[in-house]
Amino acid sequence: MGLTQRFKDDNQSAGPNSSSHPNKNNSTVKKVNFEFGGPIGTGALVFFLPFFVYVLFILCPGSSPDGRGSTGHCVSISDFSAQGGLASQYLSELKFTDFFTLESFVVALSWMALQVALQFLLPGERVQGVKLRDGTHLTYKFNAHLTFWITLVIMGHGKPLFAEDGRFAGFGSFDLGWCYRHYLDLATACMVLTILFSVYLYLKSFAPGAMLAEGGDTGHSVYDFFMGRELNPRFKFSSTFDLKEFCELKPGLIGWVVLNLGMACEQYRLQGSVSMSMLAINLFQGFYVWDALYHERAILTTMDITTDGFGYMLAFGDLCWVPFTYTLQARYLVEHDPNLSFGAVCCICVLNFLGYFIFRSANSEKDRFRSNPNSPDCEHLKYMSTARGSKLLISGWWGTARKINYTGDWIMGFSWCAVTGWGTTLTYFYAIYFAVLLIHRAFRDDHFCREKYGADWDKYKKHVPYMFVPFFL
Repeated sequence: MGLTQRFKDDNQSAGPNSSSHPNKNNSTVKKVNFEFGGPIGTGALVFFLPFFVYVLFILCPGSSPDGRGSTGHCVSISDFSAQGGLASQYLSELKFTDFFTLESFVVALSWMALQVALQFLLPGERVQGVKLRDGTHLTYKFNAHLTFWITLVIMGHGKPLFAEDGRFAGFGSFDLGWCYRHYLDLATACMVLTILFSVYLYLKSFAPGAMLAEGGDTGHSVYDFFMGRELNPRFKFSSTFDLKEFCELKPGLIGWVVLNLGMACEQYRLQGSVSMSMLAINLFQGFYVWDALYHERAILTTMDITTDGFGYMLAFGDLCWVPFTYTLQARYLVEHDPNLSFGAVCCICVLNFLGYFIFRSANSEKDRFRSNPNSPDCEHLKYMSTARGSKLLISGWWGTARKINYTGDWIMGFSWCAVTGWGTTLTYFYAIYFAVLLIHRAFRDDHFCREKYGADWDKYKKHVPYMFVPFFL
């Protein structure tokens, strides 16, 4: 997951693999199709993305570690002048230690170390990835689902306790509310780690024999740093530990859930109870993350794994953007709960699970078809054969719209925003951002598939003319 949408696919084809093909370090890329404004645009994004994470916090902050609390503001378009003034006042009062502390850096580093340790220590299924252009297959160790549950157990029962005399006194729960009180400096710590990690990934990509992603091997250093040069960076001491697959699923996604739980804990500490909206957002987003980890195998055919290099874009998205922007709704609810009625929360729950039903049903149908288009489960589906030997679905969910799974995903995202009520437009940032992201991704995929399938893609679009909403869009 990351700045790009979770588990996206270029199409729902079955047949020859659809991965982008890596180059060796000594290869020459003949054609460059820049994204995100090329070297200038990606260079600006390197600085803008962390800045925007800070902006989201400053526009709607919470209590400070020193207990002095927030100004009570959360900026809304309808009252920007008044609330914007409070945001400026809050910003002027921030100290360096509000932005960065050694404690938060140690916590962030320890979190990464825990996830790496669980990756190696917990059992997992060995699975072969898609076939690369050089004919090889990478092997992956899948244990994300187990890691998810073990992490939650550790958060609830894994903190060592010691008596006043220093004797070990058993285990207890971590104070997850600490994450709310140290949200800003924790975000900074993750940014620092991400920048250092991205530099390492860029330098590592120049090692002899590294497989390079076409989109990140342009010769423009800033652009390649952002997009990622190496396709699947790994440590030499492990044949299954893939850095990109690990970061896509483990630290950021599970961290997102833990941060949300921390928001609920802090709301309980401050208010004496946990609201229905807070319970709903933890349920919705926790279930979303669980679903991603339970279906870990599905990541192997996504563009993040098969096409995109691993650089600053994915690293920042996985380790900073997801945990520190997707938790905006839960963070808002700690001190600004809208006290929605039971009926309103029930309606939002229906909307969320409608989106999930569309999202999961469409993706499951695609995965079954990709795995074995001749299975009994797929015999009712119609498809179009292409000159490449692939088969494109033109019935079922994928006959209704080419990106019907995106539609379900967005509906879920909108329901997450709706639990915050209508007190501020800021908490609807995710729905707006995600719509822009999905539209960009859909047109990017359309361009990719047009180059891949040629005239067959135009024929396919006549069978499935709608992109997101049947008979409308």
